[in-house]
Parts: sequence; C-alpha cells; structure tokens
Amino acid sequence: MNAPYSSRYTAFVGDRRLAQGAYADIARALASLDEAPQPVLVFDDATGAPVDAPPRPEHAARLARIGIAPDGASVAGPEAPRPAPGRPRLGVVAREVTLLPRHWDWLAAQPGGASAALRRLVDQARKTGDAADERRRAQERAYKFISAIAGHRPGFEEAARALFAGERARFESLVAAWPADVAAHASRLAAVAWRELPATR
Repeated sequence: MNAPYSSRYTAFVGDRRLAQGAYADIARALASLDEAPQPVLVFDDATGAPVDAPPRPEHAARLARIGIAPDGASVAGPEAPRPAPGRPRLGVVAREVTLLPRHWDWLAAQPGGASAALRRLVDQARKTGDAADERRRAQERAYKFISAIAGHRPGFEEAARALFAGERARFESLVAAWPADVAAHASRLAAVAWRELPATR
C-alpha cells in the first residue's frame, strides 16, 4: 500500500483508536508504544483505506540513510513545479454548442440570453453532481474502513448494505454492536453519506 502522507490519518491498535492527525502525529504516537500485542492499522481519513504504518524508531535511522524521512517523504523533498510561460488563461471560453432549434428558442427566451442560461444550468447541475459525488465518496470511505477493520464482525454485510442504501438508522444500529472506537470512526466517515441531495428543478 502506498501512502501519499498528505492527508489526515487515524491509527488503531486492535480495536482501540490510538491517534488521529497528520502522518507525523501518527508516527510519534506509535513510537511511544511498546511492541503492540495487537495489529496496528493506520487509515487515511480522506479515503478510508489502510496505509502503511510509520516505521518504528529503530528503523528510522536506516531509512534516513537511504533518503527517506520517518514520515515517508523524501529527505530532499519534492521539486517545485516550474510555472508555465505566459499569462494564465482566465475568463470566458468560446466553444461551439450544437442544439436543436427548440433548445435555442428556449435559451433565447431566458433572462440574460442563451449564454447566461447555459451558465446557470451548468452551475445548478454541478451543485447537484458535487453533492452526489460527496455522498458516494463518503460511502466508499466508510466501506473501505469497515471492510479492513470489521469485515469479520457480525452484521458487517448488513451494515454495508445499509450504508449504500442510505439507511442511516440501520447502519448506526448495526455498527453500534462493534467496539466503540470502531463504531464511532465508521459513523464519522459515513456522516456525509446521509446528507440530502439538493432538489432539482
């Protein structure tokens, strides 16, 4: 598993949440532990997916010698991209749109004319689409987390079905039977999935 190390993370030792924050925060929390008797799982909060746990302190010096910092980044750091020559393109972009005559007639009758009406329609569709995309990402994020940490637990399949069906009460009642830290994190990752989509006109 490759981690980007640019998000926020949550670390679990077994079923207990150990730490949450930047990857360096997770590394410090894990470094303060003795050898954990239970498996350590680190999750990217943006995706819900498990990522590589930070190296133990005894491995950090060896990683530094080969050019990798303890937080997983290159010691040299990423090279800054060079700006493209010329001015950035801003403002209106003119492109061809092919419509039937009835579409042009309807657009021409709208306040501000065809261009303004098209911009309003695109903005409205983007708002609805963005909300739907956020819900889908929340569902996928929560599913990846519960699959990795609770896939063996009773009620997992039913909880997954409830998650994708948008059944909040059922999902939360099922995960409530799991360890408290696991249930709380699953509910937090899924929170956006329960939002209502904007009404379309």
